[in-house]
Amino acid sequence: MFAYIVRRLMMMPVLLFGVAFLIFLMISLLSPQERLALYLRDLPRNEAQAQTLINKYGLDEPFLTQFADWLFGRVVDDPTTGQKVVQGGVLRGDLGYSRSGSDSVANIIARRFPATLELTLWGMLPILGVGILMGILAAVNHNRLVDQVLRVFSIIGFSFPSFVFGLLLLMLFYARLQWFPPDNLSDWATQIVNDVSTFTRYTGMNTFDSLLNGRLDIFLDALRHMIMPILVQAYIQWALLLRITRSSMLEALKQDYVTTARSKGLAERAVIHRHARPNAMIPVVTVGGFTVVGQLNGLVITETIFNYPGIGSVAAHAAAQLDVLTVLAFTLFTGAILLVANLIVDVLYAVVDPRVRLS
Repeated sequence: MFAYIVRRLMMMPVLLFGVAFLIFLMISLLSPQERLALYLRDLPRNEAQAQTLINKYGLDEPFLTQFADWLFGRVVDDPTTGQKVVQGGVLRGDLGYSRSGSDSVANIIARRFPATLELTLWGMLPILGVGILMGILAAVNHNRLVDQVLRVFSIIGFSFPSFVFGLLLLMLFYARLQWFPPDNLSDWATQIVNDVSTFTRYTGMNTFDSLLNGRLDIFLDALRHMIMPILVQAYIQWALLLRITRSSMLEALKQDYVTTARSKGLAERAVIHRHARPNAMIPVVTVGGFTVVGQLNGLVITETIFNYPGIGSVAAHAAAQLDVLTVLAFTLFTGAILLVANLIVDVLYAVVDPRVRLS
């Protein structure tokens, strides 16, 4: 097991380098004036000033030189002190300046990512638990009424666009019933959370910080605001997980070891949960892992519909403002998350199926 994990870890730097190289290839398609946002907040006002800055930051140098500067930063003279300083550098956490967000991309991610992470953590249990449970239930009751109902449920989920479902929830639960409002907190709770004298920020996630501050009222308010975004994503992902789990379970239930277990007189519950279900989990682990990654990468449509302040809504705003550099920086960030998640899924493979460790 340890050797398997080490092999996967050794591949991570190579994959991250490849992702970074592809992102920089896309950045290099921008004009040198646009790429100045990697180093400057205010773009030059005239061509002469722009050319001076382009020469200073090496944006007219060979491609590999620019790639190295983008990765590690570029040594330039500080105009105020005259000393050598390093500016830029993805490995130093500098992803450039966001015109649409009026702040550095790194600060925007640090400020918005906790909200997306919080939504993901609270959504994992209903998304994965209920989706897998429905798939097992459909497979065990193959071609019966329960199976037929769940198959119709999954078909509707596949064909129902998330923005339509989200708007329907808004019209019903917010516009008419006033139960679950958009955003991530009510106005009264936002005022309390932003008051540093009475509320301490530990994680940036409202539900966890409210519990750590002993504010159960804010905790319940934050949960109430997350119900609709979680429900939209859960319904869509339930349809996928149901179909994957169902087909995998049906395949496992046809295997000889299941027939042997039944012939030994084992209870059907034991046959399903001890023999069939563990062997059916490989494709489910794959889908479930990348479902979680999809949540962490920012739910662009869902966060935009419900005005939820996560990284998905920021990326959508940047795209609408044609802030290409910010969009590519977010792409790099989400690509890194995807690679880490892929490593975790590989490790889960080995946990679920020991044969994978030997491959």
